[in-house]
Amino acid sequence: MRFVLASQSPARLAVLRSAGLDPSVVVSGVDEDAVAASLTDPAPVELVRALAAAKAEAVFETLVGTHEGSADMVIVGCDSMLSIGGEMVGKPITPEAARERWASMAGKTGELLTGHAIIRVENGEKTKEASGTEGTTVRFGTPSQEDIEAYIASGEPLQVAGGFTLDGRGGWFVEGIDGDFSSVIGISLPLTRRLLTEVGVSVVDLWTRPAS
Repeated sequence: MRFVLASQSPARLAVLRSAGLDPSVVVSGVDEDAVAASLTDPAPVELVRALAAAKAEAVFETLVGTHEGSADMVIVGCDSMLSIGGEMVGKPITPEAARERWASMAGKTGELLTGHAIIRVENGEKTKEASGTEGTTVRFGTPSQEDIEAYIASGEPLQVAGGFTLDGRGGWFVEGIDGDFSSVIGISLPLTRRLLTEVGVSVVDLWTRPAS
């Protein structure tokens, strides 16, 4: 059975590979702003779950009817956002936005919310679906303005939820977390395992075989 990751995130791919999987990557191309705009005042957990489900569904639609789509597979969509000060924030995109983001969250605590959605496909047909969310508390340090400018100049925080990474340069500015480490990186291994179980798949059956 194939494991299809509906994300172009190298961090998510690295987490899965280090955990024994060899995912196929198919980028969803979902317009996240349009999905969010279609929802009526969603709770944060509903928003990340809806975005993850939209990504998994888009990849299913891309693969269905193709030779690849005829194989048995699970498609996993993910979305992450940071809740801090009562506001949900995604990727800063611009240096200006990243600068504002760090000015507001330095020395504070936020919750990194990650939504996952799984579609099981058998003989080219969607047979089961499951979705859920994981929340992890992140305690931010207080980097100097020079540190923040150097971090922004690296380009790393611009394309990641909340404007920071835990497994990269941003890790220097995180004091600690309470919860699931892998969730903060972008894909929660415990949540993914539980959702796979819901659709009738054991994660150990997806592990790559050790080299002989």
